[in-house]
Amino acid sequence: MSTQINPNEALTPQPSDSLSLTFTELVDKLQSRTAPPSIDEITSWLSNVQITQTDLEPYLGFKDGNYWRHRVCRNETAEMLVICWRPGQKTPIHDHNGSHGVVKVQQGLMWETMFTYDETRGLCYESARECPTGEVTGAGVPDIHQLGNPDVSGQDLITIHVYAPPLGVLKTYKVGSANVDLYTPNDFPTD
Repeated sequence: MSTQINPNEALTPQPSDSLSLTFTELVDKLQSRTAPPSIDEITSWLSNVQITQTDLEPYLGFKDGNYWRHRVCRNETAEMLVICWRPGQKTPIHDHNGSHGVVKVQQGLMWETMFTYDETRGLCYESARECPTGEVTGAGVPDIHQLGNPDVSGQDLITIHVYAPPLGVLKTYKVGSANVDLYTPNDFPTD
């Protein structure tokens, strides 16, 4: 189930600097893990990370036709991606096939649509919402959703994603269908 996280709420009453992370500290934290972090840990980290334009520069790039995934780091326990979206670009409807994930909207407006799967009726719409800049949202297991940059946004979207364990083959769905397909995300798309 997707959960909306308010980035201004601290998990426990602490001085504001106590939870603050730099982009490099977050990458180091993920790289040093020997076990997958919990969804609560990832949510806390993404809610408190300070990411600059300079941090993102190596991972920025947009293309026509589809969003572009840029891998920041990956090991056996977690992975971090920066995804760049033009208006109108969206993911297939998918689950994370055993991984949980958290997304921070770094710049722009993200739409998230949630679905449920019924053995008889197939995929069914559940709800949708807008996630503005700064919002953090988590997807537990199981969770079926679609993310995207709405056509009407008129601006590019940059999102930060952390998955634990790293994503492998995802299941994809179509509304009103009982068919489930498989999809392997590609971090190295060709133009």
